[in-house]
Amino acid sequence: MTVSSNELLQMAIDAADDKKAMNIVALDLRGISLVADYFVICHGNSDTQVQAIATEVRKRAQEKNVKINGIEGMDSARWVLMDLGDVVVHVFHRDEREYYNIERLWSDAKVVNTV
Repeated sequence: MTVSSNELLQMAIDAADDKKAMNIVALDLRGISLVADYFVICHGNSDTQVQAIATEVRKRAQEKNVKINGIEGMDSARWVLMDLGDVVVHVFHRDEREYYNIERLWSDAKVVNTV
């Protein structure tokens, strides 16, 4: 069973929201980038919360048999990058999110969801 990019997007948003991720934003990259269809960007207020958010996204992806192409940054928990194929999830620590401000870098993308 394959999961559509829209289902994958909603799964990632729901997982982050369940772990109280802050300022969840989904960007539609279709037609802008070949990297992914969507970016999900959120942050936690502590290293522990960042890890909990990323762990929940990973758990939900595994439950749906979604191949996880890579996870980077779990050890430092400052910026966890999760490649789920059509959806790339960025879980920042609050300070790093403000510093990198990737929403600004991808300002051409349409915001499809904010929580």
